[in-house]
Amino acid sequence: MSLNDLVAGSGRPLPLGATIVPNGVNFSVFSRNAVEIILVLFEDGGVDAKRREIRLSGKKNRTGDLWHCEVKGLGAGALYLYRADGPYNPERGFRFNPNNGLLDPYAKALLYPVPWDLSKSLAYIYGGEEADLSYNPNSNISITPRCVVIDDEAFDWQDDLPLNYPLRHSVFYETHVKGLTMSPSSGVNYKGSYKGVIEMIPYFKDLGITSLEFLPVHEFCENEIARCNPKTGEKLKNYWGYSTVSFFAPKFSYSYDKTPGGQVAEFKTMVRELHKAGIEVILDVVFNHTAEGGEMGPTFSFRGLDNTIYYILNENKRYYQNYSGCGNTMNCNNPVMRDLIVNCLHYWVIHMHVDGFRFDLGSILGRGQKGALMENPPVLEKIAEDPVLRNTKIIAEAWDAAGAYQVGWFPGGRWAEWNDRFRDDVRKFWRGDANMAGAIATRLSGSSDLYLRDGRKPFHSINFVTSHDGFTMKDLVSYNYKHNEENGEGNRDGGDYNASCNYGFEGPSEDPVIETARILQMKNFFLTLLVSQGAPMILGGDEFARTQNGNNNAYCQDNGISWYNWALLKRNKSLHRFVKEMIRFRRSHPCFMRPEFYTGHAGKYNAPPDIVWFDETGEPIDWEKSGHTFSYILNGTKADTLADKDDYDFFIMFNSGLKDVRFTLCALTAGKLWRLAADTALPPPFDFESPEKSAPLEDQKHYLVKSRSSVVLFARN
Repeated sequence: MSLNDLVAGSGRPLPLGATIVPNGVNFSVFSRNAVEIILVLFEDGGVDAKRREIRLSGKKNRTGDLWHCEVKGLGAGALYLYRADGPYNPERGFRFNPNNGLLDPYAKALLYPVPWDLSKSLAYIYGGEEADLSYNPNSNISITPRCVVIDDEAFDWQDDLPLNYPLRHSVFYETHVKGLTMSPSSGVNYKGSYKGVIEMIPYFKDLGITSLEFLPVHEFCENEIARCNPKTGEKLKNYWGYSTVSFFAPKFSYSYDKTPGGQVAEFKTMVRELHKAGIEVILDVVFNHTAEGGEMGPTFSFRGLDNTIYYILNENKRYYQNYSGCGNTMNCNNPVMRDLIVNCLHYWVIHMHVDGFRFDLGSILGRGQKGALMENPPVLEKIAEDPVLRNTKIIAEAWDAAGAYQVGWFPGGRWAEWNDRFRDDVRKFWRGDANMAGAIATRLSGSSDLYLRDGRKPFHSINFVTSHDGFTMKDLVSYNYKHNEENGEGNRDGGDYNASCNYGFEGPSEDPVIETARILQMKNFFLTLLVSQGAPMILGGDEFARTQNGNNNAYCQDNGISWYNWALLKRNKSLHRFVKEMIRFRRSHPCFMRPEFYTGHAGKYNAPPDIVWFDETGEPIDWEKSGHTFSYILNGTKADTLADKDDYDFFIMFNSGLKDVRFTLCALTAGKLWRLAADTALPPPFDFESPEKSAPLEDQKHYLVKSRSSVVLFARN
């Protein structure tokens, strides 16, 4: 059927977006201040594609602020955009311009007629500092990505459902969909794609992680950076994806299938196959801002549909409040935007089967419509209490770019948080900073200083030593300073304080003494992370010492700096083995996955205390004098009903100092003997002993803990 033969009717206001109905498609879009909305239908995805425009009547096609239309004869795969007419008065906040093709905020897939380059849409490049005040008469509709109508019921899920593991049983692996397999060293057939992730499933199962946490997969434009790499001359790209274009749409370029809407089916296939392997999917979501940027940025969706509703504006409404550091801030607690966020989360859970979300700059979702932080933000409370999301993981990055810092205080009830206090304290302790023993002991035991006071649990702390934002673990032990020159910002971007240490030489080293020290420290980081109470997160590639050459802000490096070099897996196989064994060890022992905080008191039925802390002499520790050493015993008996089941007793020793220390071991009851589980100072494969094969220690009273090392002993019950 040709576009001219299609029959357009009044349609229905709900649901928003493009919905397949009997014999056609219903379209609905929000705009309060537009005077006319035009639905643009395309015959195909080409630049010169024939198109038909349907002008929506304010009487027949409008219910309240929703503009709607039903088009009979359309189905899945149909392509469309909107145009919106209304006042163009930036100083009052209105930026309507019917020459702009506008994406449906509820679009579930995009198709690109040409490579999209938002950097060429920046007004200041072409028109000076006040270019945005002038109405642009030029149309961009032929080159704007088209929205694709998706049939949500067409995919065969094969009875799949989200896994929704308890947080305390989870081990997260943060990774980038493209960077995971894009390097030729990955050996996969479908590099840089959702299908490439499927090919990596045997590796993830062998490593033992429970959950993949993907950097943003919502549609974004790689080509929005105007700078070039000063070293290579290549145009820099938005690699990380923290600049959303369309919240409901999985990224087209990550799909091997390039047919209209093929990315949706490929994403669903990836989720289904990961679930079959027992691996969850967690999405990093960016509701705090969009790629439309500040007043000089491009207009492709929200700004052109109703700028004053979707964004927090300044008193002079030409300008945007910039709590995100990216040019604009979404008006998350406006009821319209609040509904969009919740509807979007529902869609990804119900129709895409994801298991959870990590909210980038989550504190912005706690800001009201004038930008102030709210005590009980409606959108955060709604997400926490929403019945559809009840078993879904919700994880906050509990800060923003405007000074809000809410780690331990994030509102909304059941939220987990990225715990950067854990990151910083663990780094400083193992670097050898003074007076850090008490701080790291608090982190090991679940950060009760942060989460106990409001009724949350140890597992609400998402513990990590490294993440995408900062040094990789290999770089953390190889560089004293960031080296971001290739980002083209004069090395001014990225954090200046990293609590890192190069152990004698800045960057790669062939010195075996330096490299041994670096590997030892990485093992200490992993051991600390995996015996701590809370939910551990590993940065992808750290398990085989991936490097970014000292770049601690590789957001614009879509190249070998960021792509995983899988040749390092063979080179650093002993580190990989240690990490894999420590993950298995953690997941096998309830002692490290407690549902409640330690009490330090005797349990029921005269059970010993759940945890007791010691100095190296075996005496109760004085934290004021603890220096670089301490130890503790964990009682594995399920006498106080806090554990899932009886477990071993564990004795764990830490020495971040420069001298070897002879620790006195805690005495055991008759019949129990200490055995070695892990000693980071021992050469592989002796650095980790399988509990099934570990023999009793010859000396049951003392253990020599080498400098800068950690030891885990256990006794069977």
